[in-house]
Amino acid sequence: MIDRDQYTPGPACAEVRKDGEQQWGLILVRELRHSPEKVWQALTDPAHLREWAPFEVDGNLGAVGNKVKLTWAGTTSSMDATVTRAEAPELLEYNDFRWELEPIGSGTRLTLRTKIDRRFISMGAAGWHISLDVLDHLLGGNPIGRIAGGDAMKFAGWQRLNGEYAKLFGVEVPSWPAQAPKS
Repeated sequence: MIDRDQYTPGPACAEVRKDGEQQWGLILVRELRHSPEKVWQALTDPAHLREWAPFEVDGNLGAVGNKVKLTWAGTTSSMDATVTRAEAPELLEYNDFRWELEPIGSGTRLTLRTKIDRRFISMGAAGWHISLDVLDHLLGGNPIGRIAGGDAMKFAGWQRLNGEYAKLFGVEVPSWPAQAPKS
């Protein structure tokens, strides 16, 4: 594991789709140096998810119909999820999450599409941005450890990203602790 203090996230880079007044669509695209098969495993296997994702699951996400419980890191807050599409290693959908994997050279263009309450869109974007960085380090054999939930919000890189995403999306930086949406 490399020293987490050496990690600095890159600049904010995402799209938001204003699907309505409250729920907005967040789109994050990341080019990873790893094969779609390797990325797929990290997206579906509970042991891999524990290393980078902002939630843990109690089952595999790799097959249509699988039902799992997602528990957000550092909390007891959870939600039930059902895999509605699993086309390895190209497309994974469950609840409001859609993961698209496209081969590019020897790597993968990973696209995450998810819905987030407008009040928390910059926070969610900052969190997912860091989680995807952690994923890239993990798959590259240089894990930095999961940075999620309350731990992420204490991280200086998250604070900067939260402000950058708020500006990018045209929203106010939410004050924390705010009332997080119930799952």
